[in-house]
Amino acid sequence: MSARAVRRSLAVGLPLALLGTVGVAGTATGAQDRHHRPEGAARVTASALLGDVSLAGFSNGLLPGSVADDRGVMLGGIGSDIYPAGRTGEFWTVTDRGPNGQIKVDGTKRRTFPVPGFDPAIVKVRVSGKRVEVLRSIPLTTRSGAPVTGLPNQAGRDEAPYSYDAKTPLTYNPNGLDTEGIVRSADGSFWLVDEYGPSLVHVSERGRVLARYVPEGLNLKGADYPVVEALPGVLLHRKINRGFEGLALLPGGDLVLAVQSPLSLPDEDAGEASRNVRLLRFSPKKRAVTAEYAYRFDAVGVVDPGEDDTSELKVSSVVAIGGNDLLVEERTDRAARLHRVTLPRGAGILGSRWDAPSASPSYEELTDPAASGVPVLRKSLVVDLGTVAGVPGKIEGVAVTGRSTLALINDNDFGMTDGAGAFDAAGRLVDSGIETSVTLLKLPRPLTR
Repeated sequence: MSARAVRRSLAVGLPLALLGTVGVAGTATGAQDRHHRPEGAARVTASALLGDVSLAGFSNGLLPGSVADDRGVMLGGIGSDIYPAGRTGEFWTVTDRGPNGQIKVDGTKRRTFPVPGFDPAIVKVRVSGKRVEVLRSIPLTTRSGAPVTGLPNQAGRDEAPYSYDAKTPLTYNPNGLDTEGIVRSADGSFWLVDEYGPSLVHVSERGRVLARYVPEGLNLKGADYPVVEALPGVLLHRKINRGFEGLALLPGGDLVLAVQSPLSLPDEDAGEASRNVRLLRFSPKKRAVTAEYAYRFDAVGVVDPGEDDTSELKVSSVVAIGGNDLLVEERTDRAARLHRVTLPRGAGILGSRWDAPSASPSYEELTDPAASGVPVLRKSLVVDLGTVAGVPGKIEGVAVTGRSTLALINDNDFGMTDGAGAFDAAGRLVDSGIETSVTLLKLPRPLTR
């Protein structure tokens, strides 16, 4: 019997409040365990797992009747980001849009939503020994209190949603959010970023969407909350499923938003081949973007040795580490590296020719942006997570917990895989076995200067 099956058998009959505490001993392992740790290198100090929690039980406990059938999917996907919650070992996390996959039908990939009633949620957790305990969960809701759902917003711009078997079309929802980064303001409200718009979302401490800031020209109609076109229109060219993923709260209150991948400018092929991404600075006081920064990935083979597909590079996390300094995570699904950057004064490339979709060549097409006069952010490597034994793949959230300590969280995709084999003949999930884990890391040198 697999370890996951053992945990499931232990969890049967336990109250929901206890299900989130079920865990197993041991440290997350993987290919990284082959690496020898030299003296003075980063090291994992602890690893904790989220136990099995029925997704229907979780969702219906927040919004009764929202999920009729979870198809055997367990709570997961809370690893889209992680943010300190104040007390030692406690963190705010956020789910993404929910279980989803891809199935080819007549040679074309269709995006599936096996649990279309799932509503993205903010989840407060505590790392307790080798367990991740769920302390509190907050559903994301519209102005009228309805779930926002994780369904795509606009036909022709977002992927068409389908049922678990890719046979039945589902309805678009302009309220839908594919939430990723999370921070919490001093007033108790939350800021999130979303991949669909892409958008910046302000949420009350009870989960109600207060405002959604989107690119100029998005023309999103029918949402049951305020939609404000306050972001540069060039972001309309984001790659599908690669909108905003990283979000940081600077000490002065400004936010930094990271586009996950290069924009598709002038076309998709250029974006797939590019190593140039964009970070934006947003002032909540002004409700406006005040700067846009150019950031360039390392070569994909440097980030993930053996990988040769540049389109696999992503920015998944940006974290404030004092002043105008950030940690920026460059990753593939198998490896990740954290770099320090210092945000300069000024507006960067905001409002420049590089914000014009008609620019030729585009910023994304430049093989040496600095040589073309683009002020690229300077970066220095802090840690290569791919060389640290015990760090799992697909790390999407990073939190600073001390002068030289970090907490990492992975996205387990709710145990979903792509393809027709993701569900059995009865329509029940064939679980990938990948767990949600929080990994604590000790760095060899302090982050703060």
